[in-house]
Amino acid sequence: MILLRMRKTILKIAVIIFTISLTGCTSLTRKNDLDIKYRRLPVREYRDKLQAGWLGQIVGVSWAAPTEFKWKDEIIPLEEMPLWGHEMINEAFNQDDLYVEMTFLRSLEEYGISVSIRQAGIDFANTEYPLWCANETGRRNLRMGIAPPDCSHPAFSNNPHDIDYQIEADYSGLIAPGMPNVPIALGDTFGRLMNYSDGVYAGQFVGGMYSEAFFEDDIIKIIEAGLACIPEGCQYAEMVRDVVSWYKANPTDWKATWELCQEKYRRNPEYQKNSNGGIDVKINGAYILIGMLYGEKDIDQTIIISTRCGQDSDCNPSNAAGVLFTTMGTSNLPDRFKENLDQETKFSHTPYNFPKLLDVCEKLAREYVVQEGGRVETDSNGEEVFVIPVKTPTPSPLVFSWDPEPIANSLFTEKEMEKIKHLAMANIQGDLDQRFPGWIIAFCGSDMQPGLRETYKGKNNVLLTHPLSRDMPCVLTRVVDIPNGKKTVLKTQVSHHNGGDWLLVIRVNGSIQKEVTIGKDTVDENGRLDVEFDLTPFAGNKNVKIDLENKANGWAWEAAYWSDIRIENL
Repeated sequence: MILLRMRKTILKIAVIIFTISLTGCTSLTRKNDLDIKYRRLPVREYRDKLQAGWLGQIVGVSWAAPTEFKWKDEIIPLEEMPLWGHEMINEAFNQDDLYVEMTFLRSLEEYGISVSIRQAGIDFANTEYPLWCANETGRRNLRMGIAPPDCSHPAFSNNPHDIDYQIEADYSGLIAPGMPNVPIALGDTFGRLMNYSDGVYAGQFVGGMYSEAFFEDDIIKIIEAGLACIPEGCQYAEMVRDVVSWYKANPTDWKATWELCQEKYRRNPEYQKNSNGGIDVKINGAYILIGMLYGEKDIDQTIIISTRCGQDSDCNPSNAAGVLFTTMGTSNLPDRFKENLDQETKFSHTPYNFPKLLDVCEKLAREYVVQEGGRVETDSNGEEVFVIPVKTPTPSPLVFSWDPEPIANSLFTEKEMEKIKHLAMANIQGDLDQRFPGWIIAFCGSDMQPGLRETYKGKNNVLLTHPLSRDMPCVLTRVVDIPNGKKTVLKTQVSHHNGGDWLLVIRVNGSIQKEVTIGKDTVDENGRLDVEFDLTPFAGNKNVKIDLENKANGWAWEAAYWSDIRIENL
């Protein structure tokens, strides 16, 4: 009996020793439930790689900034590639590639890792930095009261596949080491503020690569990890598979792969649907991958190749270098990419200098480890270790911008609108009040810079408006009483841009009464058209609602130029 007990004890000790031997900073271990696997990452190592990930973004965007959008659909000549200088590292503090994603970190810090998409939208609406493309459209829609997720829906945005969230998604993987479902969820919260479909998937892919880069340095495997975070049927995933396949078929000639990307993802109309040309995520995402693959883990070559691909040629090397640097860790980086960084200056429009940025990321990472079912342990040396459960990524549902899901009819409440400091309609409404008092404007898009023009086609003080989207017209509204015993006429004088036309729709109490195309074939010799509508049939009615719609008619230079709007009782 004693011998049997001794054997059992020895067996238990052997099992414990065997289990302990399986543990390591990047190895998979089992805990209690044999179906759950864990990865271990010392917090010190996490911090080292986290810092490197941010340094990679900083170096990539600072180095390549002089080339941005100067070469479109052509390879940048090698002699035009800037040379890296130690002092360049501090040129990133004013780069939107960095400070926009810090807005998202701030929302997570202030409202917790379960922050709602509506609160995220309010925070983004309240930012004061300049924006472009999908970012600008999403923020404008939020400021107009179109709450997420509708603020980026193709019904309200012409920028669903712009590059914006792709360049801003690095944070989502840097705060989620080995936790790919976190950048997927963050894409659904923050990516949907400005992008849709491939535009969101691109950011989730980038976040997934960063998440894996804490444990893996094989570039192909890192790309595969990112690919697992997005729907396999989307065009962005197809692009990723193509680039990897083309690289494997020809691993020494990046220019040949670049040309294959041009042929399919720039020249084939099937891959240009809802695309804004060179700002599209698929072609720029391809340039990130070309740099990562053909750079062969060499820092300089990764950045140079990704930059020389052109288009948004500072954002792409920033993503590529960020992932590569994360695999390496700061301790393994050459001094020329880290030694001169200013530790005190805050990134533009943020509360973060570099040390505070790392602190908030570590804080959030700790929270996500626990949320994902992991824990923070202390090892035998007294060092903290992230114990992270291995989970299969669950991608967001597959949607296409050219066949989108129904709108959610999401609008901010009055109380939520009170929290938004910068209302999109304030300036244009002021111009309308000045020029045509009594009218109210809604759903005015920002294209072509709406507002008063001093002169246009021989007329002074002309008001320019623009539709919000292809499907959503800009609307001028007035509510009036129509008197009895008089003839009441609505009179307008309108014009168009020489490059396009638009549709004037007149509604009374919501019902269409008249539609007129305003373009070169309908205006007079001065480029203007007088449009009248008889309101007399509505005589005796009070609170008659009149809408004048500036509606898109082909989506090219759809601005309306209003030189006169009046209601006359004759």
